[in-house]
Amino acid sequence: MGLCGRGWTCLGVLVRAGGWVPRRLSAWGLPRLHGNGGGGVGCCRGKSTNPFTRAQEEEAGRRNRTVLTYIAATAVGMMGLSYAAVPLYRLYCQTTGLGGAAVAGHGSDQIETMEPVKERIIKITFNADVHASLQWNFRPQQTEIYVVPGETALAFYKAKNPTEKPIIGISTYNVIPFEAGQYFNKIQCFCFEEQRLNPQEEVDMPVFFYIDPEFVEDPRMARVDLIILSYTFFEAKDGQKLPLPGYS
Repeated sequence: MGLCGRGWTCLGVLVRAGGWVPRRLSAWGLPRLHGNGGGGVGCCRGKSTNPFTRAQEEEAGRRNRTVLTYIAATAVGMMGLSYAAVPLYRLYCQTTGLGGAAVAGHGSDQIETMEPVKERIIKITFNADVHASLQWNFRPQQTEIYVVPGETALAFYKAKNPTEKPIIGISTYNVIPFEAGQYFNKIQCFCFEEQRLNPQEEVDMPVFFYIDPEFVEDPRMARVDLIILSYTFFEAKDGQKLPLPGYS
């Protein structure tokens, strides 16, 4: 469609500005043109110059740009939080005891003075996982042990680098159930610390821990007689951020 001389070309027929329409078009029920081309067949109308329409389009454009700005700012903020997530979570765990990190203030004095609760026996099972990016063999050396609150226990994991190049790994952990995490205190472990294994090197990784005697005083722990400690190793790379430990 387009202008052609002084008239409009519509459906392949020239409609002049003189105000007449061929009989064939009139027979089809199309409206006649009047004046100097001010009207016209619907398919021949040009772009609207309505000032209100232009104002609405400009307002929509401003709103779209504002939304994009908010989205970009949110993305930058989330990236910043991800860089601080692991160290902040580690500090939180060390302060509160969630996730099995040693609670601040629970030092050697408490370990020496706490009384074992012999009548409450808890089964601890161990799990090991390796991320697909890490070419290590990693497993617990025992599947389960039995402990009582207020008594220290020692368990071991074993890791091996079967490749011909040195690899650095770093681990996170899960404690299940979540509510028991605040009572699962580690005195020594290998989580959140980089572990370098040379080609074909195999090492034992100890976990020295205890269940706080306050475990038996918590009504939520009344039916908890099984705790699962699970570690997952990832390959340590520059710029790579570990996922936060999760609980079930």
